[in-house]
Amino acid sequence: MQEAIINMKQSSIAIYPGSFDPVTNGHLDIIERGSRIFSRVIIAVLRNERKDPFFSVTERTEMLALAIEPLKNVEVARFDGLLVNFAREMKAGVVIRGLRAVTDFDYEFQLALMNRRLNKDV
Repeated sequence: MQEAIINMKQSSIAIYPGSFDPVTNGHLDIIERGSRIFSRVIIAVLRNERKDPFFSVTERTEMLALAIEPLKNVEVARFDGLLVNFAREMKAGVVIRGLRAVTDFDYEFQLALMNRRLNKDV
């Protein structure tokens, strides 16, 4: 198992998408765990002009950049549009998602199936 994690870390890029409005300790926990598994983690801050966030995209990006500073294999980027297109652009094959409750699983599972249908490499 340890060998599988090491091999995965050496060759994989993961994206952790979200609005991060605001970034929470739960987000940071997932980011830190992901940084131990994957060679590169890209925190993808969603730009969605149809929503009225509390913090601007710039503020959220800056807060995340400060919070992840000790993690050398983690970076912050902004995106809009389809996640699978951004993943392709970043050459990422993994999407990291967090579940707050069991009820989140069905929604996340549906998203995963749709993303796989749109891009079988993710």
